Amino acid sequence: VCWFVSGYIYSFLERPVLRALAEAQQQRKVTIAGRNGELSVLPLSSLKQNDQVRFVFPEGTRLGQTSIPAGASVMARVDRDAQGNLGLFTDEALSAGNDIVPKDVKLPVDLSKGYDKLPDPNDKLVVTTAIEPFTLYVKVSLYAAIGLSVPFLLWQIWAFVSPGLYPHERKYVTPFIALSTIFFVLGAACAYYLIFPPAAKYLLGLGQDFRLLLKADDYFDFIILLMLGMGLVFQMPAITYVLARIGLVTAGWMLRVWRVAVIVILIVAAVLSPTNDVPNMLLFAAPMFALYAISIVVAWICGRARQTG
Repeated sequence: VCWFVSGYIYSFLERPVLRALAEAQQQRKVTIAGRNGELSVLPLSSLKQNDQVRFVFPEGTRLGQTSIPAGASVMARVDRDAQGNLGLFTDEALSAGNDIVPKDVKLPVDLSKGYDKLPDPNDKLVVTTAIEPFTLYVKVSLYAAIGLSVPFLLWQIWAFVSPGLYPHERKYVTPFIALSTIFFVLGAACAYYLIFPPAAKYLLGLGQDFRLLLKADDYFDFIILLMLGMGLVFQMPAITYVLARIGLVTAGWMLRVWRVAVIVILIVAAVLSPTNDVPNMLLFAAPMFALYAISIVVAWICGRARQTG
């Protein structure tokens, strides 16, 4: 099943790094030779109210019913519209064919974003063999199947362990499977939305002086293993629930060994982090500290419920 939707999965996993590459390209400092030395090329978003520029249409554009050809230019001024929003307005009349576009017409450009830049070869992942795209789709399908089968795998593990447990201990299987599934999804989402983007931004920022050729195979290995790894790390509350219910772990014990837990978490974060710098390691460690705190609460609630029950 995952093979038939591998294209959608591929696009979903590719999106964070393409976004990070685009942001890194926009933040890259561009200079140009000036009369008195190097001058910086500023983005359109740097314009302030009352600034004036000559705006060049990068593509064919329609202003009302008038077609403006690509390459046409007009003096423009930054001002606010009737709703108080900052925009770019024509500061002179513009002739386009048989039409005259008057002054003070708002140009269709978002100053906070600007126009999308032309595609850059550095904004694409690289493959080195003709067969590699096919193997990538196979790999993506395989890892997606593993991720989707986690609840079934956990059920099989529980089925293997449960014969050695007492009957009252076996009733914890349903909450355990539910908690583990929820936290696995949360862990994968945390890696995808919260951990990877700033880590990629930091790493790409270090390579601004180099031409980056990012191999697709290396990237997908990293992002998939990161999501699977964080999904497994997020099993901490689910495992704590079972251990607390059968009396092997208490909230008091977890509080007493918090120093050891901090060291273990930092070691795991150092293994998962793609670099050995402290900021990235703490970025990976922060959700684990939160999970440990949640696990203490889970142990306190479930251990207390077991004693009173």
